[in-house]
Amino acid sequence: MVLVLILAALIAFIVLSTTRLKLHPFLALLAAAFIAGFAYQVPAGEIVKTITAGFGSILGYIGIVIVLGTIIGVILERSGAAITMAETVIKLLGERFPTLTMSIIGYLVSIPVFCDSGYVILNSLKNALAARMRVSTVAMSVALATGLYATHTFVPPTPGPIAAAGNLGLDASLGLVIAVGLVVALVTAFAGMWWANRFIGREVQLEDDGLPHQPDQDFAALRASYGKLPSAFQAFAPIFVPILLICLGSIAAFPSKPLGSGLFFATLGFLGTPVVALLVGLALACTLLKSADKRKEFHDHVAEGILSAAPILLITGAGGAFGAVLKVTPLGDYLGSTLSALGIGLFMPFVVAAALKTAQGSTTVALVTTSALVAPLLGQLGLDSEMGRVLTVMAIGAGAMTVSHANDSFFWVVTQFSRMPVSLAYRAQTLATLIQGIAGMLATWLLSLVLL
Repeated sequence: MVLVLILAALIAFIVLSTTRLKLHPFLALLAAAFIAGFAYQVPAGEIVKTITAGFGSILGYIGIVIVLGTIIGVILERSGAAITMAETVIKLLGERFPTLTMSIIGYLVSIPVFCDSGYVILNSLKNALAARMRVSTVAMSVALATGLYATHTFVPPTPGPIAAAGNLGLDASLGLVIAVGLVVALVTAFAGMWWANRFIGREVQLEDDGLPHQPDQDFAALRASYGKLPSAFQAFAPIFVPILLICLGSIAAFPSKPLGSGLFFATLGFLGTPVVALLVGLALACTLLKSADKRKEFHDHVAEGILSAAPILLITGAGGAFGAVLKVTPLGDYLGSTLSALGIGLFMPFVVAAALKTAQGSTTVALVTTSALVAPLLGQLGLDSEMGRVLTVMAIGAGAMTVSHANDSFFWVVTQFSRMPVSLAYRAQTLATLIQGIAGMLATWLLSLVLL
């Protein structure tokens, strides 16, 4: 019982230090790792060794993937590729299904682009479509936000799910994480769209920001600001080619050797390595550079990507250090035997992630921290197989989107850019993320009945 109380105190420390004391999550997780080492009576000489080894091991492989994915996202964001993606979806679906169109646009754009940035980029497009289709701006805002949120939480190369996969030992199975993540994310995107449709015919008084509201002109100006937009192939290739390579590499590595074992197998195995696949994606993203001095433009985008990735790398590494300390304590055996007797399986990581997300606001911190906590317990929970680990990432992801409210930066991005009163944002956006999280967990549980 003392072991569990120490763990509860550690979680409370992480939450309080990041919310009330405004301590950066990197320092909060690092401090929690030291506190855990002393509280669980790990030999003093082993604490620092364990922390540094845990920090280095998680970043040794996943770190490069996070940086490359972030740089690709920056290039796509700055080149107008997100606008091209959106316009391609509109051409395919037409304007008959407004919220479906916005959900799919968000679902696709947030694979390479952070959900906060994606919402800012696509806000004018969303307003223009809402005015043109004569539907509620609130419905379109929620559909876009939940579509973005879905892939942001479940699908690599977004940093959160990559870090969770690394903590759970899925470095070599990222293709499987992507494949399952795309399915679960689609379920949650449709769940968000379903909730958004509740507002589609409602007349809602939005807050006045003092500026004339001309959505069509806003979008036209935004589109023009990017100059000549990239083609659909140029826009989609830097993210979907790496995903395809990673998935093919995972298929080639199956024990049954479905793609043979010769040169083709070796080539796919190399190109399907996430680092190499994302380098291919980065090369394709370079076709989007359009200034006169492409080398300087590329350098600036890389520098911006590295700056954006740095906090995520530190949080991920600190989460790995925290998890490494927990692994050398008797906590895993005790909690595992207790939880396995309860038979809650996948619901345990979901509940922990949801509690962390709701308390401290960051989806990435919830994914990193929960995966570090759960890693030592997989055997006792009956999830210590490749698919069990993949589904654990999905369960943590479902919890890490439950719920987005006032302590989450994404909540304020959606609220401010859509001009929703906060009370309405709680009913529309926060409840949508609750429904998404529950839908994601149910989808994960149903998949576990078939795949485990």
